Amino acid sequence: MPGSELPRIKTFLAAFARRRAARTVDLPGGFAALDDAFALSYANNQVVIDGAADPAALPALADEALGHLPYRLVTVLDDAVGQACAEPLVRAGYAHSVYLVMLHGGPVPDGGRAEEVDLDALRVPLARRWRDFLPEADETVIRQLVERRETGRRGADTVRFIGARTPEGEVAAWADLYLDPASGTAQIEDLVTSELHLGRGYGDAVLAAALRGAADARCGTRFLTADAADWPRHWYERRGFSVIGRCHGFERI
Repeated sequence: MPGSELPRIKTFLAAFARRRAARTVDLPGGFAALDDAFALSYANNQVVIDGAADPAALPALADEALGHLPYRLVTVLDDAVGQACAEPLVRAGYAHSVYLVMLHGGPVPDGGRAEEVDLDALRVPLARRWRDFLPEADETVIRQLVERRETGRRGADTVRFIGARTPEGEVAAWADLYLDPASGTAQIEDLVTSELHLGRGYGDAVLAAALRGAADARCGTRFLTADAADWPRHWYERRGFSVIGRCHGFERI
């Protein structure tokens, strides 16, 4: 049934955040996932709510867990809990984003013209893309956002960086593939195409290779998350993904 995979996906997301973290602190309704080596990376230093939580208490809880940082990020994996937490967190100064859990259905494409790459191959295009996204960020921030990618290798049993190269050998598009064959679950994360190479099919090649890799690993639950307010969700829908749930992000700078 549609949405029946959601409990497994939420378990996967929570476990990934715990495993990737350098340290965790258990909290009512969830935990803080922290990494002092990447203190400028929000994704590496956040509160994750994966159970029942007291919405009114959450702003103070986040302040206590993340008080050593100049920002706050709270991720709520359950849709109903996230909706309940929205009002007190927005009142406390947080911006609220909704993320769609999208499940792949239909035929799995052939692998295409993408391959597994390492971080060395990604550093230059990753840094360039982050400078596009964050033009005011200094080089320390950019460096941490690039190097933090390696911490993802701790998050799942198998983690692959997938890249599609230009004829000259530069990685033009890339994504992470997180695999948990024991539960049959795979996540495709952070699919990005370099600004220099948009519209040339490189993103499609990466997505096809990631889906094929997940299927070959016998992961029948293949999912990703997409911003509900941004255009990529429609791009994914045209490629066989459908929305089965929502999670919530709350950010304060």
